[in-house]
Amino acid sequence: MKDSNKIWRIFFAVAIIAIAIQQVVFSVYMPVIVPWPKDLVTSHVAVWVGSIILATLGGLIIVDNKARPAAVYLGLIFLTLLIIFHIPNQFRTTPAFLGSWANALKIFALSGCALIVAASAPKSGAYVTGFEAIIPAGRFFLAITMFVFGIEHFVYIDFVPGLVPQWAVFPVFWTYFTGAALIAAGLGIMLNIKLRLAANLLGLMIFIWFLLLHIPRALADPRGLHGNEIVSALEALAFSSSAFILAAISKNKDGDFKRKRKKA
Repeated sequence: MKDSNKIWRIFFAVAIIAIAIQQVVFSVYMPVIVPWPKDLVTSHVAVWVGSIILATLGGLIIVDNKARPAAVYLGLIFLTLLIIFHIPNQFRTTPAFLGSWANALKIFALSGCALIVAASAPKSGAYVTGFEAIIPAGRFFLAITMFVFGIEHFVYIDFVPGLVPQWAVFPVFWTYFTGAALIAAGLGIMLNIKLRLAANLLGLMIFIWFLLLHIPRALADPRGLHGNEIVSALEALAFSSSAFILAAISKNKDGDFKRKRKKA
């Protein structure tokens, strides 16, 4: 299980590093990282500094004895970007339009993913950040985002089926099915109802999207909107990786709980 956790942790780290590289290549912050103001989004210095920080933390997450603090700091950075840039930007543009909150919700989920990675990383020899208390919130950040995205599948039923690959029959059915699955997974993770199963199924579903939906779209349009399709694929990889990690670390907790309850 430790080997499996490390593999998914590496996938998560690679996704973060690749997003940072993407920003340097296009000399612009990806909307999921910093959406506004324009002067900051397109500032070469700011983009390089921010991207180096992201890539460095992503690299440290791969190293066992550095992973935990690096992931905590990465989670805090994403959360700070949400509060300072994404939320104010939404309230100054389209606060009532749920669909426009996508990037804010994604960085909220990425913050949760980083904290989930931190929870799974080895503690021995790790530098203690002083922010360890926020780690358990990671699964809620991810779950809330998935729950809202699930609701959006129903709210925007006229739009979402258009994202389903053309070769897939019954796109409306798949839209409703995946929306219901996202809602169920989000509730399961938030309420600790079959948490391990919910996280595993969530990770599997998003990883299938990564392979069958996001990679083909990224290959078809690698440069549009500064490589937005590539970033979407990387986000899916990060979400699925952390969901699998959450399932793995929940396995031990569920087992301990069951043993204690049996003794009582």
